Amino acid sequence: MKPTRAVGVIGYGGYIPRYRIDAAEVDRVWRGSGKKEGQSFKAVPGPDEDTTTIAIQAARNAMDMASIDPNELRAVWFGTESKPYAVKPTSTIVADAIGALPHANAADWEFACKPGTEAMQAAIGMVGSDMARYAMCGGADTAQAKPGDVLEYTTGAGGAAFILGPGQESVAVLQASTSYVTNTTDFFRREGQEYPNHGQRFTGEPAYFHHIRSSVMTLMEEIGAGPGDFTFAVFHQPNSQFPLRVAAELGFARNRVEPFVLTNLVGNTYSGAAMLGFAKALDVASPGDRILLASYGSGAGSDAFSYEVTDKIVEVRKRGVPIERYLKRTKSVDYAMYARYRGKLRRN
Repeated sequence: MKPTRAVGVIGYGGYIPRYRIDAAEVDRVWRGSGKKEGQSFKAVPGPDEDTTTIAIQAARNAMDMASIDPNELRAVWFGTESKPYAVKPTSTIVADAIGALPHANAADWEFACKPGTEAMQAAIGMVGSDMARYAMCGGADTAQAKPGDVLEYTTGAGGAAFILGPGQESVAVLQASTSYVTNTTDFFRREGQEYPNHGQRFTGEPAYFHHIRSSVMTLMEEIGAGPGDFTFAVFHQPNSQFPLRVAAELGFARNRVEPFVLTNLVGNTYSGAAMLGFAKALDVASPGDRILLASYGSGAGSDAFSYEVTDKIVEVRKRGVPIERYLKRTKSVDYAMYARYRGKLRRN
């Protein structure tokens, strides 16, 4: 899929909470061994943080980099599966916080872990059809996990935002995107349930791997490219192993993928996972580099994008906050404090 006019990223930003819990601490409480078992740390939102505050800070960072009048935004779209209000969009709060209201379309997107890239495709379509000069999209989550569940080791918090605009103003221009979607149940949460369920044997091959392989292979076929044509590749990161495995299966060199797998540092940030990885890739990319971005969302689907970095990246990203700054800004908490911050303790 390609827009009728050139579209690209003119600004981007991310945000990761400073608090971290060691996977060994989770294991100490629930299994008594204190072993990491492949996972190191995950980001924990503070008592005054939620999906909305994460999205707001990511959006503000993106606006600082883009350096545009917020009134020029015609859409503010965020994806999440952990918004604080059941009936009230997160995107209206974000749009208000950055000064984009009242003449911007604001809406929340849903598709498990890939609503941020859904919103990105829609923003590309809006800008590419000349309905808007600029549109913002993003993904943010404070991922939930049942106490003691395997997900509690990996589900973190964070988010990223991107402003799409005309190709001539962009730090990275879209070449094409594609989607691959099926009705595959591997992860779900019914209305009223506090924590999600995962489909165990469906999670890997029928879900994550099949959908990402399919979307990426279709994209490369459409643009006539192969793995060697990309400088970097970013995949959805439910854990630290899945993205590296699917990259190897698709023929991508490990050193082009591994630096953007943030799971061991911040956990699986759901809607923010692939988008934070993409932002980190843009932080280190050079003019002429091509970046592959492939998301995954349970239910199930994958969106794949090919971007080419422009000369503008060198100056424009100086106005932003690099993702590395948030990765280094940490404060450890124990399980008791984590449980308090995440509302896992109930006081009647």
